[in-house]
Amino acid sequence: MSSSPGSAARGSTSPPPWRVYLLHAYFGREGREEAEQLLKRNSGDLDAPRILGAFNEETTDWLQFFMFTYFTDRDGKYQLGTLKESAFDPLARTCEFMLKEEAHHMFVGTTGVQRVLERTAELMREHGSADVLPHGGIPLDIIQKYLNFQFAVSMDLFGSEQSTNAGNYFTSGLKGRWMETRRKDDHVLLEDTRELRYVEDGEIKSRTVPMLSALNLDLRDEYVADCTNGVRRWNQALKDAGLDERLYLPHEGFNRKVGVYAGHHVTPHGEVLDEAAWQARAQEWLPTPEDRENVASLMVPEYEYGKFAGWIAPPKTGINDQPVEFDYVHLADEGLL
Repeated sequence: MSSSPGSAARGSTSPPPWRVYLLHAYFGREGREEAEQLLKRNSGDLDAPRILGAFNEETTDWLQFFMFTYFTDRDGKYQLGTLKESAFDPLARTCEFMLKEEAHHMFVGTTGVQRVLERTAELMREHGSADVLPHGGIPLDIIQKYLNFQFAVSMDLFGSEQSTNAGNYFTSGLKGRWMETRRKDDHVLLEDTRELRYVEDGEIKSRTVPMLSALNLDLRDEYVADCTNGVRRWNQALKDAGLDERLYLPHEGFNRKVGVYAGHHVTPHGEVLDEAAWQARAQEWLPTPEDRENVASLMVPEYEYGKFAGWIAPPKTGINDQPVEFDYVHLADEGLL
């Protein structure tokens, strides 16, 4: 089944049903068997976990959820974007539809993190301190740690930087590149090359590789550029609040488990560390159990209409232009008032 959507789309972050449909509809008994194997997998299951590590991470709180929907669902956007270019029409049409769903997921993440930042910035100004946890807010350094973690596990979803399979899928027409029709090359890539960064002797170096084998890296670069724009928009909330602090994307090699950086320790700023130095400093850059407990402790429900939990700012507008205090959920009917 090397040419089936089930294998070609393993990098996709969308849930299995659309792949299951295609496998059942177009690939006979072998497709049905592969579909059944996909459906047996569940996030975090010890016996049958999801193939991709990002989907087996625990969602400890709403900030983790927002980071997931921003960074990890964004990977889905780019994976589906390559499959939308497929010469296999049922796959291309299905992915076109799925991209609309991914847009909603990413909107939740974008606005969720934005509102968390707005509230954090408000509390920092009000109390003149970055330590807003005692005042019911999520400190900026913890938000950065959550960002670092989710960005890294989402980068792993793109697979190895060099992949023969990716080149074969492209050559056979099963997958294209992101925005293939806007590319100004020959769309064959037999003579094209690009640079690939890697770690050697404790340093980050670069070598030239064939473009056809580096399509995962090409797609990942498009993803990183999109994430960079989102972080820039988030930072506007800090700038508008008159704060000097800014969020940032960590280095591409930070906390990686897949690809050329796997087995190496790279800081968010691109410094290569040995094992001892990494272990001594990792808690500076990744959420600790204590960080997650502190954030989870803030997740207290607010039941009064028009009021919001102390760690997140109100939305600019309500859903479907309804007022923010609209009776979206019938709390009295649910016995919550």
